[in-house]
Amino acid sequence: MRGRVLVIAGSDSGGGAGIQADIKAITALNAFAMTAVTALTAQNTLGVQGVFPVPPDFLRLQMQSVFDDLGADAIKTGMLGDTDTIATVATMLAERARGLPVVVDPVMVAKGGHSLLAESAVASLRRLLLPLATVLTPNLPEAEVLTGMAIADEAAMHRAATALRGLGAPAVLLKGGHLPGDDLVDLLVTADGVQEFRSRRIPTRHTHGTGCTLASAIAAGLAQGMALADAVARARAYVMAAIAAAPGYGGGHGPLDHAVTVDTSRIG
Repeated sequence: MRGRVLVIAGSDSGGGAGIQADIKAITALNAFAMTAVTALTAQNTLGVQGVFPVPPDFLRLQMQSVFDDLGADAIKTGMLGDTDTIATVATMLAERARGLPVVVDPVMVAKGGHSLLAESAVASLRRLLLPLATVLTPNLPEAEVLTGMAIADEAAMHRAATALRGLGAPAVLLKGGHLPGDDLVDLLVTADGVQEFRSRRIPTRHTHGTGCTLASAIAAGLAQGMALADAVARARAYVMAAIAAAPGYGGGHGPLDHAVTVDTSRIG
């Protein structure tokens, strides 16, 4: 099964994150990417220079066009921007995507620090979208905003991941990359318990789009019928390989090499 993934997210003109990273990652993992663009950004490795939101009615039309003809096997959401966009996406998913796995990446701030989600929209994200998620994939700053908890170590990560599940998502992949140290840990928390994914940090400034890439890679696995833990394991291996092979473009947080391949023989 190849797997069809509908990505609902913003565009990155620099090609390292957003819709561009999503399409590249999904394609690299042999799934089929479709998109509903929520916003256009003027963006490069140094930061975000501007954001142009897509009107909710046209966002709805994009999603409707995909569902009416191509269909989907999984959904991935990224940058949503504001309350109206979140409400539009949640309504469409409730109407047209019942039973499909939904990966929610709660994009709030770009790598360079530019806000990509209005502060007033956080409550809408919690209330409307998290209950529709199959898995939520926040980094630590996003998890702190969603839970109101400070997360300074692994013990706090465990507490926060449990709290995030309490907001309605049946599974949470809490990414620990913002903690200091050479070792990285991500926590996958489900009704069955906690699974730790550990790896060594790759010393590099080329990490633009890692969150988008990871979430889309997970969505590709779910669209292909993989179990969640296996989809996460493959996605992490793919992202680590893409970071290691980063082409070195740009003067800031550079993009990954999304064209890498990973050995999946031990996954699944």
